[in-house]
Amino acid sequence: MKYLLLCLMVFCSTIQAQVISKTDSNRIKPQDTLIIDSGQRDSLKIFKPTIYDYQYQTRFSEKKIFDTDFTQDKTFIFSQYNNRDNFGNIQFANIGSGFNPMVYQVNTEQNLSLLPARKSHFIPGIDDIKYYDVKTPTTAFIYHNSVSSGAALQSTYTQNIGKNFNFAVEYMGLRSLGFYLHDLASNNNIIFSGHFKSKNSKYEAFAHYLHSNVNNEENGGISDVSLFLGGNSNFNTRLNLPVNLQFSDSRFGYRRYYFSHEFRPFSSEKFPFKIRHTIFHQGNKYYYNQSQPEPYFFSVPEDLVDYPLSSKKYSENLSNTISVLFDRKNFKLDAGVRHQVIKLGIGAPFAEPFAGFPQELSENRIGAVGNLLIKLWDKVQLNSNLEFSNGNEFGSFLRSQNLMKFEPIKDYFVNAKVNFQTASPSFNLLMNPSVYRKFNFFLDRPKNETITEIGGDVHLKWFRSLIFANYFRIDHYTYLDSNTQPQQSGSSLNISQIGGEATFSYGKFHLNPRVLFQSALTNKELYPMPNFVGRFNFFYQTKAFKEVAEIQTGIKIYYFTKFASREFSPILNEFILPGSNSYSIGGEPIGDVYFNLKVKRMFFFIEAQHLNTTFMQNKSFTAPNYPLYDFRFNLGIVWYLFS
Repeated sequence: MKYLLLCLMVFCSTIQAQVISKTDSNRIKPQDTLIIDSGQRDSLKIFKPTIYDYQYQTRFSEKKIFDTDFTQDKTFIFSQYNNRDNFGNIQFANIGSGFNPMVYQVNTEQNLSLLPARKSHFIPGIDDIKYYDVKTPTTAFIYHNSVSSGAALQSTYTQNIGKNFNFAVEYMGLRSLGFYLHDLASNNNIIFSGHFKSKNSKYEAFAHYLHSNVNNEENGGISDVSLFLGGNSNFNTRLNLPVNLQFSDSRFGYRRYYFSHEFRPFSSEKFPFKIRHTIFHQGNKYYYNQSQPEPYFFSVPEDLVDYPLSSKKYSENLSNTISVLFDRKNFKLDAGVRHQVIKLGIGAPFAEPFAGFPQELSENRIGAVGNLLIKLWDKVQLNSNLEFSNGNEFGSFLRSQNLMKFEPIKDYFVNAKVNFQTASPSFNLLMNPSVYRKFNFFLDRPKNETITEIGGDVHLKWFRSLIFANYFRIDHYTYLDSNTQPQQSGSSLNISQIGGEATFSYGKFHLNPRVLFQSALTNKELYPMPNFVGRFNFFYQTKAFKEVAEIQTGIKIYYFTKFASREFSPILNEFILPGSNSYSIGGEPIGDVYFNLKVKRMFFFIEAQHLNTTFMQNKSFTAPNYPLYDFRFNLGIVWYLFS
């Protein structure tokens, strides 16, 4: 009975995990649990876990504690279906349908793989997978309501088995009908992950499996924009608006098996060497399905070719890397060799007159990788990564990423980066099969797209402010022209960005603006973009209900200047240059009013999105022919259970 009572005491104490608002992994305290009974009365010690007992890490990174603080950035993260701050992207009318990127960014996940642009916003990369270390079983739930009907739920369960092994299961399911005809979004993914470290710390392994699907009905946008802008009350019910496509949908499948392990053959600190081996297989499949030809894509029968109505593309990457790592606390260096087998193909061979185009491209690639991490005086940190590979089919690949962080003055931080990569264009732009003649293409022997990125940011103590700047030079920029054909620019595309963020406070009132100014210095017509993107968050935050809860309430305003946006191609799920009959979007404010609440470890994010459309007409667009969402009630719930 005595031991039964002690077990009950342990259980009751573990469910009261303390919440502490320090999330900087470099400042995690060395202790993990609080001893509330040292065993003086009995031989059994009783522990009370703290927040420092609940940690996670991505591969090869430092551990961080669960972030349960109620900071202002959470309202931009957990009000989004993909649980990310999507500044610089404008969402389509239905959740789960992706975004139109208004700010240029380098997406390294597209390198040597098939990843359509609109499908990329919810796909976790290798460095996004979390591996946990928790003292008690831990569960997390993130819920979002959908548009019209449906819901989105992401759940995580993780548990340590002993001190050395952890496993986790994460599942996300999303289904949202949408405001418009044929706009259903149905996304899901599941992640199994595990982390093991031997008792003597000589062996460590990371493993995960990812199974992800991003499926959408494709309606091609509304067929008559004047009906949307005309103000006729019959079309306030958006289902009454005719759309361009009725029989089409797109499906994207993403699978990855990943295993990495490392072994320290010597225990002495004089020989801090490790041998690391990493292997993964990633398979991407993209389908464009239709039950019958869509009149929107052709005018006469000659515009069709002898090809299946439903088309398929796929890419595969089997990567095997072995390296040697010199591992000290403030100096890490590893170098190794990599072998890859890469394939890009289509489901059925091209029909006439495209019969000469290949059905599959494949190659064996040999390359090298290297990583360097240097820390000096807890003030300077240099992180450099280098990867090179070469093959006959997709040419050479080189990526160098260099980031320096330093603190010249206490509480003032500077991050500087110089990145360079040269790689084959995105596989989605290399070939495409279709029953429609104008959407068939094969970009034979393309030149490498070369990107140079220079930039950084400065964090200032004053007003918790941030100033950032970036410069991009893209040579042989690969894009889709207004006829949905891939092209490569003969001269470089140069883009500059500068912006900042700050928080001004007076008592419990706060103003948090974030602004970005950008411009294409050359070849402006190849990447249309707004010159200004900004958001302003004015809110009130206070403790409530005898300080057992915390409230945030305020208003958010989004705005970007008017510009001739690229159009969306549903067949490719990519953005193409506007045609002669295109029109500009932007120049309209988007206002949200919100009330957020935290009770212990449960968060409620409640928003009235695009509230200004309740008293003024919605004239905002995500992309040409795709109106922005109308007023909607948005609910996000986040709940951490440290049981």
